[in-house]
Amino acid sequence: MALEFDEQLSRLQKPSRDEMTDEEYAVFDKNVEAMEKNWGFINNLFKILPLNAKEYIGFLDFKGSLFNDTCYLTDAQKEMIGVVVSSVNCCCYCLTTHGDNLRGLWKNDRLVDKLSGNYRACKNELSEQDYALCEYAWYVTAHPQDIDQEQVDKLREVGFDDHQILEAAFVAGFFNYTNRWISTIAPEPNPGHFRHNRNFPDPE
Repeated sequence: MALEFDEQLSRLQKPSRDEMTDEEYAVFDKNVEAMEKNWGFINNLFKILPLNAKEYIGFLDFKGSLFNDTCYLTDAQKEMIGVVVSSVNCCCYCLTTHGDNLRGLWKNDRLVDKLSGNYRACKNELSEQDYALCEYAWYVTAHPQDIDQEQVDKLREVGFDDHQILEAAFVAGFFNYTNRWISTIAPEPNPGHFRHNRNFPDPE
């Protein structure tokens, strides 16, 4: 299926295929088959952000450097940071998509829903390290002007090394970055993301 730009899904105008090079269009179009196979639908950002094709490709490369190959934190830890940051920033689209991703990784939809509302309600169900990451993600999002040595020390105290701390900072910064522009353009969340990766059995 070719990628079409025939839906009004944000506050911005629809992308035009005529404004893209064949190479740029191919970058977007090649992802469609995988999305439809894995999810059964196409993430709406692929129908919105090609408006500025070159910049969107740069964004995809940046995102890929953090998420396509797990380096120092697990994929679940990165998505968890994303959910906490997006909750603080009230970014509906990011909570919807990354909540879906985290449900698939944790196989625990109830816990992800709690995390989306208030990560502190999950303290007794998260590992010491994961809870510390949530605390860090909340702090640097809610109080960026107050970041100091203490935030690094708290992560070290629960066993994170400096590679992991730097990656946590990259990931928290990435989600704060995306939350700002996504909230500005207000993309319509895919209905499929609300339903996807739910109804897992309660853990023992």
